Amino acid sequence: MVTVAIAQNTEIEIAIGQALGHLPCEALIRGKLVAVKPNDTWASASDKTGVTQPDTLRAVLRFVKRYEPRELVVTGGAGAAETDEVFRLAGLMEVVTQEGAVFFDHNRPPFVSVDLPYAPEQDVRGPQRAVMINPRILDYETVIAVNQLKLHETATVTLALKNIAMSFPAADYYGHPRSTQRHKNAFFADMHSFIAAMAKRFPIHLAVTVGHPAMIGTGPLGGHAVETGLVIACTDALAADVVGARLLGFDPQAVRHLWEAGRLGLGELDTDKMTFPGLSLRQAIEAFTSAAYGEPLTFEHK
Repeated sequence: MVTVAIAQNTEIEIAIGQALGHLPCEALIRGKLVAVKPNDTWASASDKTGVTQPDTLRAVLRFVKRYEPRELVVTGGAGAAETDEVFRLAGLMEVVTQEGAVFFDHNRPPFVSVDLPYAPEQDVRGPQRAVMINPRILDYETVIAVNQLKLHETATVTLALKNIAMSFPAADYYGHPRSTQRHKNAFFADMHSFIAAMAKRFPIHLAVTVGHPAMIGTGPLGGHAVETGLVIACTDALAADVVGARLLGFDPQAVRHLWEAGRLGLGELDTDKMTFPGLSLRQAIEAFTSAAYGEPLTFEHK
């Protein structure tokens, strides 16, 4: 059984500590080069709802530091803005400095090409067969994806797998406000297969998905932000994403990159094979829908 820990608190730091406290994290962290990847897609001085909030990042970093990582990196790669500017506007850079972590912008050169493996027996092949990344990514021993609980107009949901898959490709190479060069890519020709392929090549060791705030209506930007106080944490990133998708009203088959990742054997799709030591899945759905829609729903068929 896969353990998926869900907690809720008006103080998000408390909820994060409660959720992570249910998981066997020490072996993932102690003595390791740990990279924490927040959601850093885009922010402005007036709108920070689409990215990880400073108190979220602070809570995760403080939890990680308990287990004495060899090095603690906050790795960023914004796709719609300059990474360091997003971090500054959102208040994340101040947290990185205060907590003694290292900021690294993996959008910047140098770049290396990395093949994207697919499983031939599954015949899951996307149009993007290799990706240019900063080679520092390959040194990360433990990757912690810190995600917002959001809908996405193309990927259906944007959770842990999406957070990593669309950030690790180097925006300075493919096209970015800083870069004067543009290189062709097929990320968006079949985004779902690309996300699944990236999840296979760049495993996520711990997913922390936070509805502080969550975004409904549309996303990853421009939707309706709603405070839920919910945290989903799991060492199986696919299982965490499946649970996040359920809160948003989707079964795994409705989110194709989750379904493809399951076919590639990257984690658990079946919530009946998950154990919930904090809030149950039903309790979490009711809590989320109460905050988002003003009434507790269960999504169960009558």
